[in-house]
Formats: sequence, C-alpha cells, structure tokens
Amino acid sequence: MKTTSHPHSEAKAASASITNRIEELGDWRGKTLARVRQLIHDADPDIQEEWKWAKAASPGTPVWSHDGSVCTGESYKQVVKLTFARGAFIDDPKKLFNSSLEGNTRRAIDLREGEEINEAAFMQLIRAAVAANSAARAPVSGKKRVSAKQRVSARKRVSAKKRATRK
Repeated sequence: MKTTSHPHSEAKAASASITNRIEELGDWRGKTLARVRQLIHDADPDIQEEWKWAKAASPGTPVWSHDGSVCTGESYKQVVKLTFARGAFIDDPKKLFNSSLEGNTRRAIDLREGEEINEAAFMQLIRAAVAANSAARAPVSGKKRVSAKQRVSARKRVSAKKRATRK
C-alpha cells in the first residue's frame, strides 16, 4: 500500500530536522546555521525548508527552496557551507561567494568560526537566487515548455518512425 504525504507535514518535518541539526551542533556552527536560516526567511518569507539526501553515512542536508533549490546549509568541522544552486547566474557585488568559484552553476559561501556575514548582501543574494529560479521556470515567450518526459517520448516516436521507414 502506497502512502501519500502532505506537503504541509513534510515542511514541518523538514523544519524540525533543521532545528534538530542546529541543536545537535551546539557550537558556533549551530549558531551560524541558525542565523543564516533566519536571514533566509527574512529575505523571502515564502521560502520552503526541505531536508534532503539523508543516508546511512549522512544525516541529511538542510535545503531552502522557492521555485527550485535556492541554497543548502551544510556544516563541516571548519566551515558552515551555504551552496547556491544557481550561484553562477546571480550577481555578487559584495563578493560573498568564496568557494566553488570554478563551477559553471553553483557557488558557495564558506563561513568559518568568528566570521561575520554581510547580512544585507546575503539577503540580496537570496532574493536574487529566488528571482533566478523564477525566471528559469517562466515559459519562454512564444514557446511551450516541454518536460523531460515529453522529450523522451517524442524521441521514441521519431526513432520508431525511422525504423519503420527503413524496413
């Protein structure tokens, strides 16, 4: 029997998992993660919290989303890493991105113990990331968006026609 979950209960569970993670850390990393979490919500009150990629080797990762993933909040021994899924596509005039700079898509901010983040600039990055997600999801003028499933189905039909004409 397949059970269905409700988005509201999933959101509550994700928020609880993030809160638990902050409490488990119990040091500067927990305080830092709690502060950036608050800034994220201040920047975009409609942001959704998710808990992803939980496995035996990893308890999971906090993810903040709005029209797609905005950023993740990972904690390591030396840093709290905030990875922006579309970071390469958003302006960073205050140069907050200091990690994963060589990639074509993501950018990250590594915060070390004792470091302060420029809160206004960080909130602007969150808003810019949400705007980039929304723009990516918007239909292209005059063109209908086609899902990956529809593209695969269309390719199969074309291939089948080609095979039929060869016979």
